Amino acid sequence: MRNLLYVFLLTLSLTASAQKDFLSESTSERDARMQWWRDATFGMFIHWGAYAVPAGVYQGKEVKGIGEWIMNSAKIPIPEYEKFVQQFNPVQFNAKEWVSIAKNAGMKYIVITSKHHDGFCIWDSKVTNYDIMDASPFKRDILKELSDACKAAGIKLCFYHSIMDWHEPDAESKKDYAHQHTPQPDFSNYRENYLKPQLKELIQKYDPAVLWFDGEWIPEWTEPQGRDLYTYLRNIKPDLIINNRVGKGRAGMQGMNKYKDAAGDFGTPEQEILEGTSDSDWESCMTMNDTWGFKKSDNNWKSSEILIHNLIDIAAKGGNYLLNVGPTAEGLIPGASVDRLKDMGEWLSINGEAIYATHSIRKYKEGNVSFTRSKDDKILYAIVTKPVTGELVLNNIEVKKGAKIKLLGLKKPLPYRVDENGVLKIQWPETLPCKYAWTVRVDGKVKA
Repeated sequence: MRNLLYVFLLTLSLTASAQKDFLSESTSERDARMQWWRDATFGMFIHWGAYAVPAGVYQGKEVKGIGEWIMNSAKIPIPEYEKFVQQFNPVQFNAKEWVSIAKNAGMKYIVITSKHHDGFCIWDSKVTNYDIMDASPFKRDILKELSDACKAAGIKLCFYHSIMDWHEPDAESKKDYAHQHTPQPDFSNYRENYLKPQLKELIQKYDPAVLWFDGEWIPEWTEPQGRDLYTYLRNIKPDLIINNRVGKGRAGMQGMNKYKDAAGDFGTPEQEILEGTSDSDWESCMTMNDTWGFKKSDNNWKSSEILIHNLIDIAAKGGNYLLNVGPTAEGLIPGASVDRLKDMGEWLSINGEAIYATHSIRKYKEGNVSFTRSKDDKILYAIVTKPVTGELVLNNIEVKKGAKIKLLGLKKPLPYRVDENGVLKIQWPETLPCKYAWTVRVDGKVKA
C-alpha cells in the first residue's frame, strides 16, 4: 500500500513538473535564456524544400509571387505538387559547406525550414511518410547532417516550422488554398496528433536552439493554442527560444506584439527594420533578393553595401538580423548569395566587436553614424556609413579624458580634438581597412 502511494505521489510530482508554466518565468530567467541569442546578432535563414524544383515555373509559365508559395499561387493540386517532391534529389548538398559559408559570413546561428506550408518535411520523420527519406529519391536526413556540421563549427541550429499545412487534410484552412476537398477537416486532430508530435520529434532528435513558427494567421489557430504550444515545447526543452508567431500576437509584417503578454520570446519584423529601438527582443528576417525559396528568374539582388548597412542599422537599434538564402534543387546556395556573404564576413572580421554582444542606446544615430555600446558599457562604437573627408564631426559624443580613439582595423590611434563647443572632431585616415562602413572605437559615451 505504501509503495502504491509512493508511486501515485511520484506520478503527481512528475506530472506537475511536466506542466511548468514557462509563460511566467522571471526576468532573470528569461535574460539568461536569451543571452546567447542577443549576443549572436546575425543569423542565416534557409528556405529550402520541394518548391526549389519548379523554381517559380509551373506548366511552362512563370508564376508570380515568392518561390516557396508556388503551390498556393499556381493552385497546384496535391498529386501534382507531390511530383516535385519525387524529383527533389539535391545530390550536391553538402552540410559542412553550407555551415562554412554561414560561419565565414560571421553568422552565429542557422534557421532552416524543417517544414514549410507545402507540408514536405526535410528530415526523417516517424510521424509521416511525406518526408525526405520516404517521399523523395534523396534518402538522406538533411537536418541530421546539418546538426552534426553545426555542432562541429560551433553554430546554433534552429528550425522554422509552419503551423499551417497544405498537404495534411485535417489542417485544411478556410483562408488559404490547399486541397479543398476534405469533407470534415479536424484541425484539433492535426494539432495534437501531427503538429505537436513532429515538433517533439524535432526537439528530441536534433536539439534546436530556436523554433521559428510561421503560418499562424490561419483562422483555425488561436492565441490560447499558441500559449499551449509554447508551454508544451518549453516543457520538453526549458531553454528553447520561440518566436512570437507561435501565437496570434504579431502585428502584420511589422512583426512586433500588438498586445501585452502575447506568447513568444521575440518579435519578427519581415522584410523591414524597426524605425527605432524597442524594449522587446526582435529579429528582422529579410531576403537578399525578392524571394525566400529559390526562384530562378529572381536576380534582383541587394548589394553587399546595403546588406552591411542593414546589419549596422539593426544592431544599433538592438535587434538581430536573420538574412535568407534560398538553395537550388541541386543543393547549392546561389553564387550571388555566397559572394555577398563573403563580403559581410570580411567586414565583420574587422568590425565585429561593434556588432556582436553589444546593445543599443537611446540616441543610436547622428547623421550617417550609428552607435552601439559594449555589453559592459565601457566602449562606444560609432559606425560610419558614408565616406568622410578631412574630419569626422560628432556633436553628441563625450570622450573620457586622455582616452585614445581608434578605427577598427588600424593599429595607430586617430588624432582628435574637442572644440570650444564640445564638438568632437576626429582626423579621418586616408587609408581605410575595409569597404562599405568603418567603426570608430571610443572610450566615452553619448551625451545625455
